[in-house]
This record gives sequence, structure tokens and C-alpha cells, in this order.
Amino acid sequence: MASQYDLIVVGSGPGGYVAAIRASQLGMKVGVVEKAELGGICLNWGCIPTKALLKSAQVFEYIKHAKDYGINVAEASADFGAVVNRSRGVAQGMSKGIQFLFRKNKIDHISGYGKLKGKGKLEVTSEDGKAQTIEAKHIILATGARSRELPNLPIDGKKIIGYRQAMVLENQPKKMVVVGSGAIGVEFAYFYNAMGTEVTIVEFLPNIVPVEDEEVSKQLEKSFKKSGINVMTSSEVKSVDTSGNGCKVTVNTAKGEEVIEADVVLSAVGIQTNLENLGLEELGVKVERGRVETDDFYRTNVEGLYAIGDIVKGPALAHVASAEGIICVEAIAGHHPEPLDYKNIPGCTYCSPEIASVGYTEKECKELGREIKVGKFPFSASGKASAGGVKDGFVKVIFDAKYGEFLGAHMIGANVTEMIAEVVVARKLETTGHEIIKAVHPHPTMSEAVMEAAAAAYGEVIHL
Repeated sequence: MASQYDLIVVGSGPGGYVAAIRASQLGMKVGVVEKAELGGICLNWGCIPTKALLKSAQVFEYIKHAKDYGINVAEASADFGAVVNRSRGVAQGMSKGIQFLFRKNKIDHISGYGKLKGKGKLEVTSEDGKAQTIEAKHIILATGARSRELPNLPIDGKKIIGYRQAMVLENQPKKMVVVGSGAIGVEFAYFYNAMGTEVTIVEFLPNIVPVEDEEVSKQLEKSFKKSGINVMTSSEVKSVDTSGNGCKVTVNTAKGEEVIEADVVLSAVGIQTNLENLGLEELGVKVERGRVETDDFYRTNVEGLYAIGDIVKGPALAHVASAEGIICVEAIAGHHPEPLDYKNIPGCTYCSPEIASVGYTEKECKELGREIKVGKFPFSASGKASAGGVKDGFVKVIFDAKYGEFLGAHMIGANVTEMIAEVVVARKLETTGHEIIKAVHPHPTMSEAVMEAAAAAYGEVIHL
């Protein structure tokens, strides 16, 4: 029997919908199975709506500090419900944009939950319980992930919440405890603190944003404390008592046990892959530590079956999923794409100050035995940062001492998430430190801090 589709994609997040569109561009007949809104978590409950919330918080902060810029504003207040509604509107608009792209590229949206039923076969069950079986030469799994739950921190959606509930709370809490200080944790900590909530971050490891360079972590902790966020590192939540009106959070710290009272606790301790009920075991698909095993082109051990995004190795980031989807589809089409370089993936955190990084940290370089040159340029020395009133932070760059190879960059400050792409491209093109120094950067900009940091690494910095 002829296949109904050339390609079926299960999941419509930034991995799934990008893979589908690229496949359509390459001449394939494509269907996408999605049980919820098109765009997945990223567009509907992650990347996009959270940035809308953060922008509202930033605008509110600007208004509160308008006097610092010579502007007099009457006392301002935030309408929490309106802020949430704006965020949801942005998300809905983006999801409708994916619908438009599907129509433009003649991609079928098959609404329902997909389960593998043999080679090239997928059973799709709609919300009303009706099932249909569709066939395809190739099937890509792009089912993403959800909030991970700890046994002592069960999410009930009311007093102990995950990121989805944190985006649509009906009432702004007066006090909040955020457990975990990865990107999700610190972004929500910044948002709620800026909106007026008393926020405490509890982090098990010695530094917040623990995947970042240590100097970046220390700078963010300093900035957060200055803004009124209580930061508790090397601390662990032992239990949460939700029997009263609020929550009593028992925390083990280096100084002993402490009880913190809050209206709500946000669990931001990582993610868990969505692999349940997909029929993987029945097909014998190899899964290791909750991730589907694939080769460099995202082929599983089952012919015609592929996996991308959060459910495979690598960082669980939207832009990684999109890149994987394109590589996977181009390989299916008989092209010869280059495997993804996972050491040249930018990471961005959108709290204030922002964080952006790529490549190796200074600690990793030393552990690898690399002889390095490190340059650092503080935004306190930047004319643009001073003019903008955003002097917190710095740019730090790392080069191989012998050959000048650009090993990594770590930034914290205003708009650094817009600056990191320069380093990604530079590393992709095997640019050296001296080439960065000699590339003329516009003045005054925040981005010239990259050039200045490179110059600092080689003892040629002008503005320090």
C-alpha cells in the first residue's frame, strides 16, 4: 500500500514545525500530528509568552526608575491580569502564524495524539477518542518535554506550580519561592520581583545559573540581590507544607534548617522528556536515560524513524531543535548536511541583566589543559551602557594562547542575547582573536565590548 505521506512529524514545536516546513520546501508531502496548539511549548507556553511577560516587567521597571533619566512620572502601578493577557495574546498570534505557514507550505495538521503502530504507521487519536491510522515513508518524533517533578515537590497547579501555571496565575502572589536557578527559574524570579512580589531563589548547587561561567553566576547573584531577590545557594528544599493558607518551605542550608513562608512555590528544577505512550518499546526503539538514541542525522535504530529536539542528546533549546529538524530532513532528502556542532550552541537567559554564552568556560578550558588568553570588558566602561543606565555586567572572551582559536564567550548585561550571534558566527568561521580586534565595531554600542574584551585578552585594550 502506498504511503499517505512522505513525512509525518509528531509534535509542532520549534523542532517539529521547522522540520515540516523544510521538508515541504524539499518537495515532500508532509503531515504534522499535534494534540494541542501549533507551535508547541515554545510558542504557547515557553520562549515567546515568557518574553512578553519579561518585557512588561522591564517597562514597569523603566517607569519606576524614570526619575533616573530626568523624567517625572506619577506613581505607576501594574495590572497583573492585563500583563498576563498581553502575554497570552502574543502567544496566540504566534500560533496563528504557524497555521499560516502550514497553509502556505501545504502541510496537513492532523489533530490528536500520535502512537507508533509499526514501521511507517502512526495511530492518531483525536480529542473525542476517534482513531485513525496514517502511513509515511519517514516519521520524525519531536514531542518535546515538560516540567520535571521532584518527590518532595509535587506540582499541584495551585500552591506548588510549574512554569505553565506561573505564566497564567490569576492573582499576583505577595511572596514566592523559586526552586531551581536555571533559565526558567531566574527568568520568573526576575519577572515576579520586578512586578513587586517578594522572591526567594533556592539552588542546590553553589552558584545560580550553574551551567554558566562562574563569574557570570556571581555577577547575576550580585545584581539579583541588589534588586531585592533573596538568593540561597548550596541549599535544598526538604519539604513544603501546603496545609495552611500559603506554603511553609523547609530548606536545608549550610547554616542549618530554615523555614520560608510563601503564597506559592515555583518548581523550576529541569525538564522531563515526553516519551510515554508513543509505542517506542513495542518497536524496540533505543532509549537511554530518558533520551532517544540517534546518529548525527537523528536516525534511530528503527529504519524510517527519527527523533529531534528535547527528546535526544544535547541542550533542550528551541534553536537546537530547529537546527536538528533541518539537518534531519535534509539528510532524508538525500542532501549532505553537516552534523550539528553542539559546542557552538548559544545559550541565552532573558532575566535582567541578560546572560548569553557559547563555547567553553574558563573552567572547562583549564580542565582540558588548554593554554588560554582571557579578556574581560565591563559595561561600566562602556559609553553606550552608561548612557542607557545599564552598567551592570561584562563581556568575557577566551582564546587559545597559541593559535588564537576563539574558544568561548560569556556575557551578562543589557541586550547581550542580541550580541552572542557574532561570536557564534566567528567560531563557525574559525575566526581568531586578532581578527575580532581588527574588525571595526560601531561606536557607541554594547557590542563593541566584544572587540574590547578581545583586545584585553591580548593586552591591547583602549578603554580600560
